[in-house]
Formats: sequence, C-alpha cells, structure tokens
Amino acid sequence: MKDPGTTEYRSQNLVIGGGIAGIVTALELLDGGQSVLIIDRDTPERFGGLALWAFGGMALVGTKEQKRYKIPDSPELALEDWIRFGELGPEDHWPRAWAECYVEQSRELVYDWVKSLGLKFMPAVNWVERGSSIKGNSVARYHLLWGTGRELVQTLITRLMNHPKRDKLTILHCHRATALSFDDGRMSGCTGVDERENTAFAARADNTIVATGGINGSVEQVRSHWPSHWPPAPVTILNGAHPFADGAIHAAVAAGGGRLTHLDKMWNYAAGVPHPQPHFRGHGLSLIPCKTGLWLSPDGTPLGPAPMVTGYDTRELCRQVAEHPYTWQVLNWKIATREMAISGAEHNPRIVNHQLIRFLYETLTGGDSLIRQMVSESTEFLVADNLSELAEKMNGLSGEGRIDAERLEARVREYDRVMADPALRAGDSGISRIAGLREWRGDALRTCNMQTIDDPKARPLLAIRLHFISRKSLGGIQTDLQGRVLNQAGAPMPGLYAVGEAAGFGGGGVSVKRSLEGTFLSSCILTGRKTAHAICENG
Repeated sequence: MKDPGTTEYRSQNLVIGGGIAGIVTALELLDGGQSVLIIDRDTPERFGGLALWAFGGMALVGTKEQKRYKIPDSPELALEDWIRFGELGPEDHWPRAWAECYVEQSRELVYDWVKSLGLKFMPAVNWVERGSSIKGNSVARYHLLWGTGRELVQTLITRLMNHPKRDKLTILHCHRATALSFDDGRMSGCTGVDERENTAFAARADNTIVATGGINGSVEQVRSHWPSHWPPAPVTILNGAHPFADGAIHAAVAAGGGRLTHLDKMWNYAAGVPHPQPHFRGHGLSLIPCKTGLWLSPDGTPLGPAPMVTGYDTRELCRQVAEHPYTWQVLNWKIATREMAISGAEHNPRIVNHQLIRFLYETLTGGDSLIRQMVSESTEFLVADNLSELAEKMNGLSGEGRIDAERLEARVREYDRVMADPALRAGDSGISRIAGLREWRGDALRTCNMQTIDDPKARPLLAIRLHFISRKSLGGIQTDLQGRVLNQAGAPMPGLYAVGEAAGFGGGGVSVKRSLEGTFLSSCILTGRKTAHAICENG
C-alpha cells in the first residue's frame, strides 16, 4: 500500500457490486429514504456490469404481449414448468419459494416496473427451452427488451444519478471489497482496496447487500465446480461472464458462516467464439447457434445422440459438447443470415438503436451484415465455395487434419437428402425439431424452411469452430424471501443480504439444474426490489 492509512465510509446500506441487481437495490432503498453506499470494482464507464452486454430477454407471465398472441399462460402453469425443468427436489425449499414468488409477482415487480420506466418489449414472444427428455416451457414466455439490457442499464443509471435523494447516495468505482466485517455477530460492512490509488478502505453499514454476481467469471471456479457426472471439462473454456464475478465474496460469506448451495449448477452455452474485440483475457462471444445445419465433432462426426438443435435444452447441448475440445457447425450463407444471432447487445445494433423497420426487414429477408462482420473479424468463421475447400480450411484452422473431405461431403449429402424429402424428415429427430420450431410464428421468422446445406443458390458454405463458454451461475448464496443470507443452520445472518446472481437469482439457486431462460436479468430486478423493500419495512 502507498498509504498505510485507511479511508472510512459510513452509510445505512452498503451495496457490494455495481451490476443491475445492485443498482436496482440502491434505487429502491433511495426511494425508501435510506442512504446507500455502492462499492463497484469496475470503472464509471462500465457501471452496470454484465447487463450492459445483455440481450435483454425476460421470461414473463400474463403479459399484454402474450395476450396479443393468445398464449394461454398462467402462474400455475409457469411454476409447473419451472419445477419440472429445473428438477427441484424436496430439499430445495428456498429455491422453490423464490420460483413461486417469481411466477406470481414478476408481472408487477418486473414487467410493469420496467414499462413504468418508459421501456418497451418487442411485440413477438419467443418460445425457448422447450425441453427434450424433460419438458420445458409449455408456451412462449421469452420477452425481448427493445433496446436490450444496455438501455435498461442506462435508464436506471440516469434515474439513480438524478434521484431526488441523490445526496444520500455515494458510489465508489474501482473499489474492490476483499473481506466482510462483523461486530458482535452482526454484519457491519466490508474492507477492501481502492485499486486506482492502491489504498485501503473500510465501509460500515447497518445492512450489507452482496450484489457481486456469480462465480462464472472465473474459469478456474467453473472448473472447480464442474458437475461430477459430466465428462471432464474441455481444455478451452471461454469467459462469457463478467471477469469480476469470481466468487471472492461468496468465499467471504462462507467464511463468516453463510450457506452456499448449488454451485455445480451453471447456465453455460455450447457455442462460443473468442471475442473479436476482447474486453478482458479469455473473453468469449456467445452465439445463438443456427438450428439448420450440421453440428460436428472435431473429426467431422455428427454430435449426439440427442439432436443438436438449439431452443430445446441448453444444458444438454453443453453436456454433449463438453466431451470435445471444440465443435464445428457446417452450414451455408443463407442459413447463417436467417438464423444466427449473438447473445448480447453490442452485436445487435438494430435492437439497441431502435431501428424497427431495418430490424423487421433483416428478420424477414435475412440481413447479412452480422455474418459479414463476423467473417471479417473472427478467425473461427470460415467461408468456401465447395465442401472440399471448406474441409481444407477447417483442417488449416485446427492444425490437426482430422476432417476428411470425402466423409464430410458424404455426411452433407445424406443430411441434404433427408432434409429435401418430406417422407424422410419425420424419421429424423433433429430435422423434426427444426420443423417443430417453425410451427411457432416467432421462431418461423428466424428458422429456415427445410433448407439444404450444399445448395448452389445458398452459397457460399460456412464452417464455424465453436467452443464451450461460461455464462451464469445458477447456484449461490442462500437467501430467504427477504433476501437475508442464511447461515449453516438455516437462520438469517443479521445485517447481511444477497441479490441477483450472487444469490443464485434467489434462494441460492432458484432454477436448480435448468432455467426456463430469461429468468436472469428479470430475477436481478425481482430480488433487488424485494430485498430493498424488506430492508425499508424492517427499518
């Protein structure tokens, strides 16, 4: 340390973490007339955390958008889907309680609240995570925020900075909490380091709210908590989370007697590429993989046994690709322009910038600007005029020579033969799933109509090398419905709370094994608001 002295701060409430959950919690506490100190490790420009890059999807129940499409949803149906798909057991008391809270209160606490901020959802409701061996969403529930997570963050930050009680708010950027503090058995704040000045600080508060995100920003933590019944973790795991979500404060909570649970449950993705413009070491870009096309192992063998079609069971896709150091998707330009998307704000400018007409046009016609950008910026995107040339480029990229051109051509021919013959499609489980997706109007817009790969009219051909990519922690710090952190005996720890991903999005793992998708950003809002309300009500 340059300065042996320690700078001290005092507030009614200390929020550790400047992501969406922390910001929402702070806003609600200010609304309740309480003072707030936010400790944020990142820079002012990156205030908002991972939500700045988020796509902005939310699973919501009973909305106007659902009613417009005559989607017969209800809290009861959503809870049934949630418990079944997540495989919640009798021991998952608090995760189930938070799941019940979510399906019953997210309309008011998330949907209505977000709209009250002047934000809008896109009119189409998407049907994701339909399930494979275990049924997932029974109906379409995935609502996409117009403007993505970035606009939500910017709106909330503006609201925070212009709050009528702004004088009760202190924000410390580039400050890293390193330990939690206890006085007579009660949480009293934290100590840490001002990373700009390399000096120590101590923050004292009546209530300390952990909003530091999960553990998946640390690939080492992902490996450490890798599911024991899965294949060994791949050699390469890209980081698709926030690098500061490293589990350090989780460890501090545990050291103080708090309960951590379900850390081996994660919501990673099967299709990532190294970020062309990385923000940190190992930064990955999460693709929403195309449905139509061949998904292959490093030697060109089709993956399976379950069909590799996105939109059904993300966890199962991850389990299957984890067996390999990387995988391939082989497709063509037409398929890519119609079906491929990127899970984030920065590669979706039409949505970010509210370019509705352009967005609709590209959705209907297959705009190729994104594909051209990725081909020009990413070495993992390969383009060729024929399959022989494509095989050569695949071997050149891997440096392994494992792709045999003749076998690749044979596999593509067989795939195309089945795809082109209505009588054969029904017997192919993967193609049947593609057809099933097209039955819902929202998916039909983004899914090709039985498109073959080696179609001269749809060229050039593409191969994309894909890597396993970390995203979100499904487990975390266990909390009750007031957001209070529970100790090993299941009792609340005085003065200590957790919200958002740090709390496993509620209860230490509200989703348990699988998410219905769209329950992350919205759960950050839900847990932040409910926890702040409880703090204000309890004085």
